[in-house]
Amino acid sequence: MQNLLFLILFSVQVFGQTQLSEKLSNKTFSAKVIGISDGDTMEILYKNVPTKIRLAHIDCPEKRGKQPYGNHAKLALSDLCFGRIVTVKGEKYDRYKRLIAVVINNKNQNVNQEMIKRGMAWHFTKYSKDPIYAQLEKLARKNRVGLWKEDNPIEPWLWREKKKK
Repeated sequence: MQNLLFLILFSVQVFGQTQLSEKLSNKTFSAKVIGISDGDTMEILYKNVPTKIRLAHIDCPEKRGKQPYGNHAKLALSDLCFGRIVTVKGEKYDRYKRLIAVVINNKNQNVNQEMIKRGMAWHFTKYSKDPIYAQLEKLARKNRVGLWKEDNPIEPWLWREKKKK
């Protein structure tokens, strides 16, 4: 009986998530940040449904696999928005069913851009051609903030590729 109840609740949760997910592409809405997975991934609660968000335009050092600055990036993102109500500008979904989005925190800071300003992320040029992010990365590199203090920081996409081999 307990297993049946769990299955029903789980099915409702998954169904609710799928239904809600389709509605958040190209939408702007407010939600509470309830979890931080790493420097570029968070979980929000919107209409009582948890939803994974992948920050648009940026790529952060990997927490899994222990890439240098991975934990720092997670803490920086947490400092910017954990436990707070944020504005989410949903774009689209990635292959992992995460909503790709720009997030604005309660101090009206663009969290995606703040991560680059703090030297906790790269401009993810494979998926973003936005010149603002390119300029912010250039400035962070020049000022040697965050991960740019290192002589040869490894891009997360190269780190992931290396770990696969």
